[in-house]
Amino acid sequence: MIGYVTVGTKDLKRATEFFDALLAPLDAKHFMETERFVYYAGGSGALLGVTQPYDGDEACVGNGVMVAIAAESREQVDAMHKHALELGGTDEGAPGERFAGFYAGYFRDLDGNKFNVFKMG
Repeated sequence: MIGYVTVGTKDLKRATEFFDALLAPLDAKHFMETERFVYYAGGSGALLGVTQPYDGDEACVGNGVMVAIAAESREQVDAMHKHALELGGTDEGAPGERFAGFYAGYFRDLDGNKFNVFKMG
């Protein structure tokens, strides 16, 4: 259902280094890029874009906005959450079962955008 999601960044080079490392276990690759943005494509068909705001204003975090990244296993959720923190992200909720059949870990990237890594089932 989701085609792509974008998050803003103040520093595209720093954000790209973060997401290159974070998304490597999912085999996500640069799909499209310019001097203002990078879009990642993985196996799910959905894209994740990291961009400097088009209007030139400061990138800021949307309250209530979150990007969810599908993992292949609970172990991959654990590993990616840990890796996000090692890369400088901040913890927003350790991995665990939130309700029956939904396992997720939450973090913020270097610009404060909220993400979760999850496994259904």
